[in-house]
Formats: sequence, C-alpha cells, structure tokens
Amino acid sequence: MSLRLATFNVENLMTRFDFTGFRNQLRQDRVIKLFDVRSEGVYQQLEQARVISSTDDTRQMTALAIADADADILCLQEVDNMEALQAFEYGYLFRMVGNGYRQKYLVEGNDSRGIDVAVLMREETRDGQKIELRQIKSHAMLTYRDLGLFNDQLALTNRIDDKIFKRDCLELDLEIGGVPLSLYVVHFKSMDGPRTEGVDSRLGTMPVRRAEALAVRRIIEDCFGGHIDDKRFVICGDMNDYQERVDVIGRRRTGYRFEHRDESVSALDVFSHDGFAENVVRRRDPLDRWTLYHARGPEEQWLCQLDYIWLSDALARSNAGRLPEIIRYGQPYRTVFPPGQEVERYPRTGWDRPKASDHCPVVMTLDLI
Repeated sequence: MSLRLATFNVENLMTRFDFTGFRNQLRQDRVIKLFDVRSEGVYQQLEQARVISSTDDTRQMTALAIADADADILCLQEVDNMEALQAFEYGYLFRMVGNGYRQKYLVEGNDSRGIDVAVLMREETRDGQKIELRQIKSHAMLTYRDLGLFNDQLALTNRIDDKIFKRDCLELDLEIGGVPLSLYVVHFKSMDGPRTEGVDSRLGTMPVRRAEALAVRRIIEDCFGGHIDDKRFVICGDMNDYQERVDVIGRRRTGYRFEHRDESVSALDVFSHDGFAENVVRRRDPLDRWTLYHARGPEEQWLCQLDYIWLSDALARSNAGRLPEIIRYGQPYRTVFPPGQEVERYPRTGWDRPKASDHCPVVMTLDLI
C-alpha cells in the first residue's frame, strides 16, 4: 500500500488586495513605481487591475504544478483562508485533476499577513485505500513559556509569552487504509529581517526558526510518549532555512558554474543531528536538491532547499529505496538550472512572473507497511 504525499508553498494565494503600498513604498509593486500616482483612489484602481490581470496565469500554473505532483495528500503554505482555497480548487485545480481533493483543512494561524498552512486530501489513495482524518489540532497558541524555550537570543526580538509558531504547526492524525500516520504541516519564520552588527538576516532570524523546530519535535515526542522508533510521522512544509546550498557563479552572457557548500549551522539541525527524522531530499544528487532560486543580482545568487518532507526513522527505513521528486516546470525563466536539469516551462511563464510559485513542490510516494 502506498501514499503519495506533497508539500508546496503556493505563494500568496490571496483573496484580498493590499493597498498599503500607496503609503509604504517598500510594499509597492515595482510596475506601479514606474508611474506618478498621486491619488490613493487611482492607486487602488491600478493595484486591483494589476493583481487581477496577472493572477489568472499564475493560478493556472500553480494548478498545473499540483497536477504534476499528483499527490494523494497535499500540504500547502501561504493560503489566505478557506474561501481562497475553495475558490482555487473549484476554479483552477478542478480543471486539472477533476474531483480530486474533496477534503480540505485550514486553521487560521498567527501570520501578520493572514497566510496560513492548509491540507488537501483525496478520499482514497491511487491504490484505492481510504484516507481518513481522525483528529486535527492547531498548535498556533503555544508560547515560549509553555514549552520552556525562551532564551537570551530570542529575547532580542521576542517576549516570553509570544507565540512560538509564526504561522502554525497543524497536526493531522490520519489513517490510510487503516494504517496510522501522523502529519505535521509547518511554515517557519522567514529569513527576512534587518541586517545589523554584521549578522545577516538568515542568522539573525534563526533563533526563532530553531525554537519552532524544537517545538515541533517536542509536540511529536509528547504525542508518542517519547517512544518514536516505530512510529509513522512526517513533517512537511516551507521551513525557510537550509543546511546546504548551491552557489550560482557567473552571468548569462559568460555562463555559470555551480558550487555546493554545506552550512555550518541551521535551525533544521534540530531534526537531523541525532537521526530524529530524515530529510529525504538529501537522497538526491547534491546539485539537484534545490526548491528555490535566490538572487539579488549576479553577486548574490544560489539554489537552496526550503521545502521539506522529513520522515520518521520507521518510515525512512521502510522507504529506503524511494526518492522524492521536485516539480520545477513552474519556475520562471530567470531561475538558473544546473546542467542537465532544465525543464520545459508551463505555457505563458515569464522571465520573473507569471510563475507557479517562487517555490517548487516536493512529492514522494511512501510505502505504508
């Protein structure tokens, strides 16, 4: 019996317009910056037109990427609300996959922009095994005090009674054909932040992500009473950190070379340092593990993994011969691919946008025995 499981940050699946760019230049889209817009009313009209004109192509590509993942259970990040999820599923995803994802779950979390994690599930696996939800639980209300995770590093930007999860850790207790499976869906704190005192934003925000990872681990250990050796659990989501990256060196005209490098520290060491869970994407070639292309000009560009499927030791052992897939057809043309990895992009893909997302879906077929 097998289950196909995927995670995908769909990048701002929103039902709201953001008009704050009129007063805050940092939130204003680059195309509107080209025009002298002095009236807030005119700005709002232009912003609505811009968003609506680009969204249809974007969401068709998002749906294509999900269809290509062909998952029985799909973990999503950056979903506005259930209404947005239902509208996307009915208006776009249904056209790609039909009546595939009738089970939909979303709990409002802590994100200041209102983006949440969500889960779409088929009623049955491709093998015909029933997918049943026994219990769903949000951990959005957990604080640093609750789990005793507060420390001096966190105190620089947080308070002891702040919520640990900047979005949520959504826990789903499932049965797949009668076989129990615990699923944890997360979207950790972003790497964005002020660059102060010579510390880059990734390192500056890492204590928050490390606390989130510690909290996920504590939740799982408490769930199973500390006895996890034979338990089936999976942690999925956009974790906004990486343990390695591929530096992209060069320019379009002169060509590129790619250098793999390990990071000395990562928030995700919490999961990997003692074998608590396995990042199965590391089973792929070192240059072929990336799920996001980062670039701030030719002097700062790299490929890295931000999107994860972490398997418990029991699941990792029973799936030792399985490899995860990374769906990259929805990447924009600006993304630099290492040799041999180029793919045919979806129709109407742009240089930078439209695109399916800035992230790539990660999907894996799991044997449940």
